[in-house]
Parts: sequence; structure tokens; C-alpha cells
Amino acid sequence: MTAIDPILESELHAYVDDQLDVARRIEVEAYLSENPSMAAQVMADLSTKGELRLALANQSSTLRAETREAARKLERSLSQWRVVAGLQRAAAVIALVGAGWIANSYVGPFSATEVIASVPPPIFVEEAVRAHQTTMLRETMPSQAVLATYDPNDIRAATAIVMPEVPKDWSVVDVQIYPSAFGPSVEMVIEPKDGERLSLFAVRPGSFAVQRVLQFNRDGVEASYWQIGEVAYALVSDGKDAVKLSDAANKLLRTLY
Repeated sequence: MTAIDPILESELHAYVDDQLDVARRIEVEAYLSENPSMAAQVMADLSTKGELRLALANQSSTLRAETREAARKLERSLSQWRVVAGLQRAAAVIALVGAGWIANSYVGPFSATEVIASVPPPIFVEEAVRAHQTTMLRETMPSQAVLATYDPNDIRAATAIVMPEVPKDWSVVDVQIYPSAFGPSVEMVIEPKDGERLSLFAVRPGSFAVQRVLQFNRDGVEASYWQIGEVAYALVSDGKDAVKLSDAANKLLRTLY
């Protein structure tokens, strides 16, 4: 068996920035699967970068409070990793925002306008879209019962799927267990406080990964998807703004660690 080179802190940072080749990403993910505390730190860094990207998406010429807070969190995180290059990039972004130099986009890991993933989405995203469409069809059929009773512990015991914590000002409208190519999946209709219904899909795709929130769009259907460990998630909408959907997905993601 070929020995795997030790995983360096700089490579963990490169993993967060999506700058590793596929072979090395697999090796890093294998390392993270055996080191839950380090996987949690990587997941926190991915989430923080997402928060900063969303804060920058406003494209304001002034430094907003949300942007400053995201930048401070990112700086603290990168300080823990002791990765000077990453910290310099973060500082450069904040300096540009303060000077009003960011107009429509920023090229790099903090891109504010990145909406569509540059690679084909995982198969579970296609499953999530199909489950969403099936659920929307069921809602038009009076004969199909809606089950709003939601017990995350019951779902975990039956499927080994850990569900995100639903914010208190959101409503759970329907919960169903659907078959998928990977086994049982959970399809939950949730209604945030803005009133638009979203589908939250969760499944165990059979592989370990620590994946930040990415976007997918097809025929007017938007999906924000991510994975933590052995469970993958997708938040699906028929027309919600991609940035707002990503914001909602990141809010759910943060409840999982």
C-alpha cells in the first residue's frame, strides 16, 4: 500500500480555498474523517468564508457591520491555522471594500458573485430536485396527506441522518421519507419567515466530505447544497434569489456543528 504524505496545515487551508487537486482532496477528506475535531474546524472555516462572501455580495462601497464581523471571524480562524497568505488575502479584500473598489466581482475564494458551481453537481443534488418536484406535485393533490409532525431524533434513529436545526421563526410544513439511489432520504418542506416554501433534502451519499455551500440552477429551480461528514444536504427553491437561498442554507449549515 502506498503511504500517504502527512497532511500539512497549509494543505488544510488550501482545501478550504478549493485549491487542491482531486487526488489530494480525497486524501485530506480521509484524514478529516478520522479527525472529527479538525473536520469541525475546517467546516467552520468554510462557513466563515461563505458569510464573508455573502456580506460582500451587497457590493456596498462602505464597510458594513456584517462585513467587518465576517472579516474578524475569518482573521481569527486563519490566525489559528497560522497561514499568512490566507490572512493577507482576507485583509486585501476588506481593504478594497473600505476603499469602494469592489464593483461587480472579486476573483478568488471570496468571490461575491459566484452562484453556479463550475463543476457538475453531485448526484444527490439531482435527487433533491426530483424530490422537491414530487413534493410540489403532492401539494396539489388533496388525497395526499401532509405530515407536519417533525421529530429529528426519530429521523436520526430510523435513517442515521442528522437534520439541521430549523430556526424558531421558520415553520415545518411537511416531512416525508423518500427512496433514493443511496437509500432512505428525508424531504422536508419548510417556510422561512418571508413566507416562501423551500424543500430541505438530506441523504447519506455513501462518501465522506466537508463541502461548503454551493449553488445549482436548472430550469428555474435553484438549489444550495453542502455536505458534512457522511450526510449531504440540499435546499431547493422554485424561484428564490440565489444569494438569499445560499444565506438560508448557511444558516442551516451552522446548526450542524
